[in-house]
Amino acid sequence: MFAAERRQLILEMVRANGAVSLRELARVVQTSEVTVRRDVRALEAEGLLDRRHGGAVLPGGFSREPGYPQKTHLAAAEKSAIADLAAGLVAEGDAVVVGAGTTTQELARRLARVPGLTVVTNSLLVAQALAHANRVEVVMTGGTLRGSNYALVGSGAEQSLHGLRVSKAFISGSGLTAERGLSTTNMLSASVDRALVQSAAEVIVLADHTKLGADTMFQTVPTDAITRLVTDEHATADDTTARELDALADCGVQIDVAPLGLPVEQPVHGTGPVQHQAPLGVGPRRAAPPPPGAAPLPGQRRPGAHSGMIVRPLATGRP
Repeated sequence: MFAAERRQLILEMVRANGAVSLRELARVVQTSEVTVRRDVRALEAEGLLDRRHGGAVLPGGFSREPGYPQKTHLAAAEKSAIADLAAGLVAEGDAVVVGAGTTTQELARRLARVPGLTVVTNSLLVAQALAHANRVEVVMTGGTLRGSNYALVGSGAEQSLHGLRVSKAFISGSGLTAERGLSTTNMLSASVDRALVQSAAEVIVLADHTKLGADTMFQTVPTDAITRLVTDEHATADDTTARELDALADCGVQIDVAPLGLPVEQPVHGTGPVQHQAPLGVGPRRAAPPPPGAAPLPGQRRPGAHSGMIVRPLATGRP
């Protein structure tokens, strides 16, 4: 086991239990207490945990990463809407990579209907969603299974991606800011995600409004490497997240906002959902503002809200 993998496992054990003895850490990572003590000292220097006599503890105020069962219930409607919109960006016969996460799992369920598709993934959940899809080829990376999110990580996963080239990468994370880009709470997951996006001509981030403005431990994709963000309409309703969208748009990221509770018209796969387009470098085409006192129409911002280069799908179904 490499030092990075060993230290990540130590971190996960401490986060899961709050405090772990050196003896127990050495048993789980299958190395000596001397080596574990050195790992703990290095992790403490980075501020990731605190040493105690004979063990390691969680530093004060450091939040634990939610497990898969908790994540599935967070912003479920928003993730579904994002997946609906993102699926329209994939064309018949495409080759894409899809990272791990509950939002990408939702996307995979919709990609099962795209014929001739090749999907490369490190996620068991994505692979399971596509396992019985007709005319969809699934290619899985190697690696070590990370049980908390059912993803393959580590050097085996990264090495299997060397030399790969696909049209698009769909990736999620724990936080997204204009200043730092996409980030996650797990070092090994971040490393594999970076390998995934390096193989793609376009990088498409799927992030609901709860991720906007959050900055977590490990950077995955810098802002200037993100081609497009697909988020939900709640991101435009709050001034803080709306300003983050504007800042991302100013950095050249194309923004797609998925409506909630309304169907998005999906024409032929690969042409994208029907939407109001605003080319990079020019202002958005805005609908006329609502009259004073009237509620804004779907896709419109409240008067006075920050406006950025945001692409909004039409909130009408096929007639």
